[in-house]
Amino acid sequence: MTLEQQISKAIMEAMKAKDSVRLMALRNIKKYIIEAKTATSGIDELPDADTLKIIQKLCKQGTDSAEIYKQSGREDLAAEELAQVAVFKEYLPKQMSDEELTTAVSAIIAEVGATSMKDMGRVMGVASKALAGKAEGKAISEKVKQLLA
Repeated sequence: MTLEQQISKAIMEAMKAKDSVRLMALRNIKKYIIEAKTATSGIDELPDADTLKIIQKLCKQGTDSAEIYKQSGREDLAAEELAQVAVFKEYLPKQMSDEELTTAVSAIIAEVGATSMKDMGRVMGVASKALAGKAEGKAISEKVKQLLA
């Protein structure tokens, strides 16, 4: 069962359970999936990798929005955003720990043959693809900088 199918099934379950927060979050994912499918005509199913990118993007947007709401003193809206982010995270693969990220990035640096900060672009290109969905881009970038410095 593809990720898109899992989300469609979860929408039905959320409707039956009358779970409004979960339903709103899942419908948001589904909306972006439909937009992505219509943007590239001729596809019936969006690949799981593309669906994961959509969910990661929504997760990041929700976290950023919650932070802005907190700074503005709107804890109610921040809590709503974070509740949706929790639903998004259910569909993302388990995030790497700091030690796992260090090991993976070190292996990629050795594979690419990087020796200095000049090679950061090459390392990031490989690392972003290899670690997609397992770690945030910002965390990967910081780890690459730390290890190349």
